[in-house]
Amino acid sequence: MLKEANPHFEDFLFDWNQKFHFLVGGYGSSKSYHVALKIILKLIEEKRTALVIREVYDTHRDSTFSLLSEIVEELGLSDRIRCVTSPMQIRFPNGSKIIFKGMDRPEKLKSINNVSLIWLEECSEVKYAGFKELLGRLRHPSLKLHMILSTNPVGENNWTYLHFFQDRMNKRLVLDDKDLYRERTMIVGDTYYHHSTADDNLFLPDSYIEQLEEMKEYDPDLYRIARKGRFGVNGKRVLPQFQIVPHEQVMKDMQEIRKPIYRVGMDFGFVDSYNAVIRMVVDTEKHYLYIYWEYYKRGIDDVQLFDDLKEFEASGERIVADSAEPKTIYYLKKQGLNIKGAHKFPGSRLANTKKMKRFKKIICSDQCENTIHEMEDLVYATDKLGNIIPDEFGIDPHTFEAIWYGLDGYEVTDLKEEAQGRPSSARPQGRRR
Repeated sequence: MLKEANPHFEDFLFDWNQKFHFLVGGYGSSKSYHVALKIILKLIEEKRTALVIREVYDTHRDSTFSLLSEIVEELGLSDRIRCVTSPMQIRFPNGSKIIFKGMDRPEKLKSINNVSLIWLEECSEVKYAGFKELLGRLRHPSLKLHMILSTNPVGENNWTYLHFFQDRMNKRLVLDDKDLYRERTMIVGDTYYHHSTADDNLFLPDSYIEQLEEMKEYDPDLYRIARKGRFGVNGKRVLPQFQIVPHEQVMKDMQEIRKPIYRVGMDFGFVDSYNAVIRMVVDTEKHYLYIYWEYYKRGIDDVQLFDDLKEFEASGERIVADSAEPKTIYYLKKQGLNIKGAHKFPGSRLANTKKMKRFKKIICSDQCENTIHEMEDLVYATDKLGNIIPDEFGIDPHTFEAIWYGLDGYEVTDLKEEAQGRPSSARPQGRRR
């Protein structure tokens, strides 16, 4: 059984001296891959039950479960290690097993026993209360206990930074993150710290590094996270890549898109809030979003709303709307509009905000005045301590939410997922050494 690993992760793979392993890094650094490989090697060696946690259970299937299953196959062990899809579980011939849970289903955690190893993937998305609860679930009568936490860096107000690095307000210092960026790996107390960037993944092509470098121009905060893999104070502006362009130019540029995806999104309102409808088009090659038409009105009933939107009956354009208003959706559909409700799930506000931030440019026609008013200087809401709340904003941005719904089911290419950082048996091609 041979498996090639990135040199920066070789010591990490076999180090089990500490209770906690905290991995932070940029996109494509291969940290998740090596955590998965580390766990598989450990469970082959000794009988354990490992618990893999994400904030939302449904995200496991295309991330942690897929990654672990892929490594089992790469190791040539798929005839001995069973990867069961329903419920998701990985079973080893020696009795070891990997089970998958989400913090959005806390009742499912109560039945878990004898877990000696926990992996919190994207741990910054898990709430601090959830982390502390999981510590209580980590118990075994004889085996040494381990918890592995992996994440992309976020704001310094996130619990992962406050707990594992420093809480300046409470004058608590565990480790200065700048020391970690310099040393790359460190051991402090019972925690093994590991920092990585895409440069540590020798299996990535140069083109991927170049894409990460482009972020420096259109989103400095994302560049810090994705390219440098560093914590920091997030800028307050939600969409720094938002720009206003003359309507004629927007329409001209849209005609030159080779593979456009046209979408229409709708948010509902009545007295204090607005009905917002947005027409948009995605340039799937450049990862640009164009906003070229808006409807924005409040204080009207469903009959007037349909009358205002009759042109959509004629055009047959699909409208994806806020599913929280099923009666209005039903009425508009009955009148002849091609309309459906968007899929909502726990954490969807944050997921949709992240999706919007992945666009390299959000280009808005200067005729969409309400969209400009709401989105150009949209800022995050903050808590009593002045910390940013990543899924709440200073205003109720109806146009922003209409765009969320319109983009339901479409995913902006995430550089982090595009190259997952998964080494293969092939030798790396074209990478700087």
